Amino acid sequence: MEILSPQNARVKEWAGLQEKKHRDRSGQYIIEGIHLVQEALLSGAEVEILAYDLDKGMPAELREHLQAVQGMEVIGVSAAVIAKCSSTGTPQPVFAVARKARPDAAAILAKQGSFAIVLDGVQDPGNVGTIIRSADAAGADGVILGQGCADLYNPKTLRSTMGSVFHLPVVEGDLRQLLPEARERGVQLVSTSLAGTDSCYTHDFRGSQWLLIGSEGQGISAETAAMVDKSIIIPMAGKAESLNAAMAATILLFEGMRQRGMR
Repeated sequence: MEILSPQNARVKEWAGLQEKKHRDRSGQYIIEGIHLVQEALLSGAEVEILAYDLDKGMPAELREHLQAVQGMEVIGVSAAVIAKCSSTGTPQPVFAVARKARPDAAAILAKQGSFAIVLDGVQDPGNVGTIIRSADAAGADGVILGQGCADLYNPKTLRSTMGSVFHLPVVEGDLRQLLPEARERGVQLVSTSLAGTDSCYTHDFRGSQWLLIGSEGQGISAETAAMVDKSIIIPMAGKAESLNAAMAATILLFEGMRQRGMR
């Protein structure tokens, strides 16, 4: 099948997935670029449509995966269609439309000695995506996005994950319910604070722990802070006042990985 006109009704629907309200209504999202689409196909994400630039042909990296996905529609499109559906100034020659995954926190909660990162009001899509990527690299059991976080399916968030969003559970949930449940199961809730008494390098990261990271400007909310078991500090030798959310999360995740033993 081929679609050449950017005015086609289906193309308008795909382009609409750049906006959260359309993603929420349809339960779909758009994946841009060869690498992300390949990661989605390899991970078994529910890819419904794969569109590629007719002039450039199907990317070689994706050809071998086409038969493995049942029910996926493959459509050749024009460069104008690609451009209309892209969120970047230099569109890649392929995009996919996928059904949103709906993981819940049950698998993370049930894991013995779970190690997860919880984001509370982290609004920057690049930071959210980078933290997901770091959590994947550090072998975390999952990422939980609380209220006020950037949308997981924002194209910039997805790009920043570099495909890690398809490798581990990323749960969007209500921290007012999830955090008390985690504590009941023996999870220690740990946040960073300039008033922390323990350094991240002397804190014991072993056992069930969820690391809480707050917004770039405000930190975690007062409501979330009231549930925290321990606050730790990231020591800094230089003159910078603070680190951004993604940097702080990455330091904690990799110190946790070091102490827990690399898997």
